[in-house]
Formats: sequence, C-alpha cells, structure tokens
Amino acid sequence: MGPLLCLVSAACFGALGIFGKFAYDAGVSLEALLLARFGLAAALLWLVLLVRPELRRRTGDSRTTAETAAGAGRGRVLATAVGLGAVGYALQSGFYFAALERMDASLLALILYTYPVLVTVAAVLIGRERLTTGRGVALLAASGGTLLVLVGAGGASFDALGALLGFGTAVVYTVYILVADTVVHRLPPILLCALVMTGAAGSFGVRSVLSGGVDLSFGPAAWFWLGCIAVVSTAAAMLTFFAGLRRTGPSTAAILSTFEPVVTAGLAALTLGESLTPLQLAGGALVLACVAALQLRRSPASAPTTAAGGRRDPLDGRDAEVVGVA
Repeated sequence: MGPLLCLVSAACFGALGIFGKFAYDAGVSLEALLLARFGLAAALLWLVLLVRPELRRRTGDSRTTAETAAGAGRGRVLATAVGLGAVGYALQSGFYFAALERMDASLLALILYTYPVLVTVAAVLIGRERLTTGRGVALLAASGGTLLVLVGAGGASFDALGALLGFGTAVVYTVYILVADTVVHRLPPILLCALVMTGAAGSFGVRSVLSGGVDLSFGPAAWFWLGCIAVVSTAAAMLTFFAGLRRTGPSTAAILSTFEPVVTAGLAALTLGESLTPLQLAGGALVLACVAALQLRRSPASAPTTAAGGRRDPLDGRDAEVVGVA
C-alpha cells in the first residue's frame, strides 16, 4: 500500500496545473484561485482534525498539541508552521500560478522539478550535506537536463518571464524545505499541514482586504475546478503522501514522487493539447533520473539524525513530511 499511496499522491499533485488551467478558463483570477485554494484546504483539514482529534497528537503522546504548546518551545514551533504558510508556501504558490498563466503546465512541471537538485546544492552550501563525487556528477547532469528543457522550449508556448517565475517557485520551495526541516519532526503531519494552509489563507486574505477585495462571483464550473484544486491536489495529495511516507520511508517516497511531472505532462497532452519536444523530454528525463539517483545514494545509515534520535533528511522536501509541491 505504501508505494501505491505515494503514486496516488504524485498523481494528485500532478493534476494541479491542469485544474489551474481549467479554473483560469472558467474566469477565475489568480488572486481568487490562491485565496480559495488555501481557504478551502484549511477548512477541510481543520474539519478532519475536529472529527479525528487524536490526529492532533504525536505518535506515543497522549497529550494534545494545545496542552503542550507552552512547553519546550512549542509556541515558537506553531508560529513557525503558520509563518511557513503565510510567507513561504504563499509566495511559492503565487509564483507557480503566476507562471501557469503564462506557460504550458507540462513545461512548468519540468522546471519546477529542479527543486530537489536546488535543495541538494543548498544543503551542501550550509553544511548539512557533503558533496561526494557521485552527487556532484548527478548535479551536473541535472543542470544539463535543465538546460535541454529550456533550449528545447522554442515556439510561442515558451515565455521567458513564465520560466523565470517557475525557477522562482523552485528556489522559494528550496528555502521553504530547509526551514520546515527544523520543525517538521515536532508536530503531527496533519496538524502541520492545517497550520501551513491556515497561514497561507490568512496571507492571501489580508492581501485581498488591502487590495479592495477579490471577486468570487464566478459560476459553478469555476467552483468545481477550485474544489478539485483544494480537495484533490492539496488536502488529498498531502494526506495520501503522509500515509505512503509512513509505510515506505523518505527515500522511496521521494523517488516515487518523480511520477508527478510525468502525470502533469500526460494530462496536459490529453486535456490541453500541450506537447513537449524530444529535446525537452530528454532533458526532463535526465533531471528526474538525477533526482532518483540523489535519493538512492542516501542510505538510512548515512542520514543525519534529529536530537530525538530520528532520521531526517533536508533533501526530502515533501518527503520530510512538509507539504506538496505548489
């Protein structure tokens, strides 16, 4: 069940760009999409926690998070989780959907999936990882794959600003992962997701008020696609990933998550008529192969440990029990 759950999660995340394109076609603005996505996802996750209060507890802890919030820096951890959503995830998602307005979902998925490589580079630079020969070769090959993706992106469908926003999404997500790695093991995963979604919803809510409000008076079709984004590609995607992660471990989950851009490209071809050039496909395959190689080289025995003795891996991103891409 573990690998299957990870693949289901990757498919749900992979559909995000497709749902976003359909929402735009139904008249949803960027601001409305972001506010509705995080508002609906936060409401759904808090509803789950209301119905299943035991999910607010860490494994083996009989106390709720509220009962222990005052101890061991718990309040700071909760504030960091909300801040991750209000700043990091909000900015990352804003970049992603702004890029999606300007470029094909399939190309954006390939650009976004450079983030595991960026996390590796950042982890080496800040001293959390060692740059081995194999890892260096994988990083160089991934850089070459990214170059092939961009070189092959000729024609009217390529937008330079969109590509820049796509890379901005990967960079912001890299920072988000490294910060989240400091708190991810101190909160139950569903509670962490709910706090992150609440922070992001609050950020876009404040932005909406300051800008004079967001028009939410679109039709049923638009709300349907927004519901798909919030339920399928946000809440369900995260929950199935956590369930799969618990059964497979982070490295396997990370490798299986490379199915995500494959799903995006396939759905884009089927529903939006998008296509990738052979050069782009080769570059994307090279990047995904390098991501898998970087994860396979990390054996459990070599992973750094937390203060509590558990394994943790700043390379993992979503695999580190954070939240899904975009």
